[in-house]
Amino acid sequence: MPLGLRSKKKDKSKETFKLVESEAAAPAPAAAPAASASRLQFHTQLAHGSPTGRVEGFGSSRELYAKIAEAFRIDPAEIMFCTLNTHKADMDKLLGAQIGLEDFIFAHIKGQRKEVEVLKTDDVLGLTITDNGTGCAFIKRIKEGSLMDQTKMISVGDHIETINGKNVSNCRHYEVAKMLKDLEKGQMFKLELIEPMKAFEKLEPRSKGGTLPEAKISRGRETLRLRTKGPATVEEMPSEVEEKAIKKVDELLETYMGIRDIELAATMVEAGRDKKNPDEFAVALDETLGDFAFPDEFVFDVWGAIGDAKQGRLE
Repeated sequence: MPLGLRSKKKDKSKETFKLVESEAAAPAPAAAPAASASRLQFHTQLAHGSPTGRVEGFGSSRELYAKIAEAFRIDPAEIMFCTLNTHKADMDKLLGAQIGLEDFIFAHIKGQRKEVEVLKTDDVLGLTITDNGTGCAFIKRIKEGSLMDQTKMISVGDHIETINGKNVSNCRHYEVAKMLKDLEKGQMFKLELIEPMKAFEKLEPRSKGGTLPEAKISRGRETLRLRTKGPATVEEMPSEVEEKAIKKVDELLETYMGIRDIELAATMVEAGRDKKNPDEFAVALDETLGDFAFPDEFVFDVWGAIGDAKQGRLE
């Protein structure tokens, strides 16, 4: 049932905005961040063990990683991903676009490197890829019983550094997922991976100043919303309807593109908030996320998921 999505997209300028770039272009003049947002402080630790630090004055994931790196005197490129309120590499607690005002941030840094060779015996590898928004794509999920599940050296949380010798450290997750999908069936391929540094709690206390137990860290109703473009803002937690829509869109991203990205899903739901039909929604996506070149079928399904959430049809 064509509704002219593609033709409308072609009318847009080729100078579309990108969700994340390796080096962000200079932003257009904008109002300064709200004082309440710029003064917010968050406690942070390195997940494998460190003193407790504080970070503030950031508006995007890239700026947050730079602040954490400054606090612990490490290179920002060493940070693989962050989790909220747990030092474990729990993919359900990954830091995304929203940080609760009482959330505790744990930064997972690069640890041991490893190489693995795999014979591609199936078209589907069984990997779901995500990234941290700063050039580090890593494995978020391994499908049970899949080819990769049988390759025990590969683990959830591993950063994919090279594919057949090609460095993909500065590639977005959807680019890495496509490279893996395009590998020829029946051929061997080699991955160079970096796993998160493991905790050595017997050698170094997790915090010299003491930490809050995970169970006692609560999420406030307000959150800091990180934005790739523009200042961070303090907002109410997403409504139950929006949370269901974001979760569904994240699942659709995995189905169509082999990636998971809560920030991207939240941006798409936000783009469809006031749109009246899928054509308007497609144009909005092209304006804000044109670099992804989403297929029309995916756009229809995302629009349907947003509508289902508003109508209470999503569990």
